[in-house]
Amino acid sequence: MKHISIFITVALLLISCKQENNKSESISEDQVIAKAKEIHDKIITLDTHCDINVKNFTDSINYTQDLSSQVTLPKMKKGGLDVAWFIVYTGQDSLTTSGYEKAHEIAMSKFEAIHKLTEEIAPDQIELAFTSNDVRRIHKSGKKVAMIGIENGYPVGTDINNVKKFHDLGGRYMSLSHNGHSQLCDSNTGEADGIWLHNGVSDLGKEVIAEMNKWGIMIDVSHPSKESMRQMIELTKAPIIASHSSARALCDHSRNLDDEQLQWLKENGGVVQTVAFTSYLNTEKFEKRVVKDIEIAKQIADSMGVTWLEREEVMKLSIEEKEKYYDFLGKMAAVRREKVKKMDDLPPAVDVMDFVNHIDYMVDKIGIDHVGISSDFDGGGGIEGWSDASETFNVTLELVKRGYSEEEIEKLWSGNLLRVLDEVQKIAKKIQEQV
Repeated sequence: MKHISIFITVALLLISCKQENNKSESISEDQVIAKAKEIHDKIITLDTHCDINVKNFTDSINYTQDLSSQVTLPKMKKGGLDVAWFIVYTGQDSLTTSGYEKAHEIAMSKFEAIHKLTEEIAPDQIELAFTSNDVRRIHKSGKKVAMIGIENGYPVGTDINNVKKFHDLGGRYMSLSHNGHSQLCDSNTGEADGIWLHNGVSDLGKEVIAEMNKWGIMIDVSHPSKESMRQMIELTKAPIIASHSSARALCDHSRNLDDEQLQWLKENGGVVQTVAFTSYLNTEKFEKRVVKDIEIAKQIADSMGVTWLEREEVMKLSIEEKEKYYDFLGKMAAVRREKVKKMDDLPPAVDVMDFVNHIDYMVDKIGIDHVGISSDFDGGGGIEGWSDASETFNVTLELVKRGYSEEEIEKLWSGNLLRVLDEVQKIAKKIQEQV
């Protein structure tokens, strides 16, 4: 009788599965798209990493226009991107007083640009948020949401008071280094030559971490070294984020997080924002395509009268020269994107499916509550299918195709990141009350 019962149970399960499969197969592509659109319109979509150029934040040239940059208000509206974290980025330069002063000046110009957009240029279309409640309130009003992340703690210099200053200006996350070791911690770039400056976090970096905890700024581990990340987790009293990184197991790049780092992040309660950056997603595809991409880029550079520089040459530039060269790269990239659209003889590009493969992997490894989404638009990011903010819906569509529920997609797009922000700010309030 027991064997008969088991047989009947298995048979019923098989019939049930077959019915489910038939039901799934009967759903048309139009129905899948309709379901994805319904979810996309209902949830808050949030991208934690969008670089900016201050030249696009003036009275005459700004984000109310459909500029060639990957993020503008028209592109955000078209693609249904609700929240853009605009980035106060400064390149790494010498660890000197003059270097810190130049970096601080550049950082302030970017803070001012973001405030100008939200307070003077288009306050009726976009508003700056400081908390998750702000995000929800602004989104409900129908406006787009701006938030601020700081890429590289270098402009903090040696003045610890700059941490609160940046917080008061709206900074809600900060990485302690970028491409090159800062005065605060080692960078992932140390892997290339095995040369480290601090063997992790410096003494000043430890003070900065304490200040970030105190004022409610999320610690971003996307650019710091693995050892720096390990020490940051030991030092912090709050959850951390990786604002734009993917899975190293799928793409062996030092900017990605390996399985051990992902586990650290899970145990810390943080979130990794999967990044749509070609060379961090699919090495094989990237290497085949990049040869052609660089060939096209060099042709465009030549037509613009600019000398093409290799990465090593760029890293040797002064902070002002880097800003100028990155300005050129942004313009060049826009021209290249349009040019390749008309070409049909190129190797396959890294695309949305490659991107969501990383989401799948990390969700499987550390759970749905610890994974999010970022683009690195206007900073080198962008893939086929999500080449700018106007194509944001395609990410949601791919998630629906893979069986993610509305609740899960909401967590990936914004819920997880805002949960971490809430926790960081809650801990900050407790710390301030104890002083």
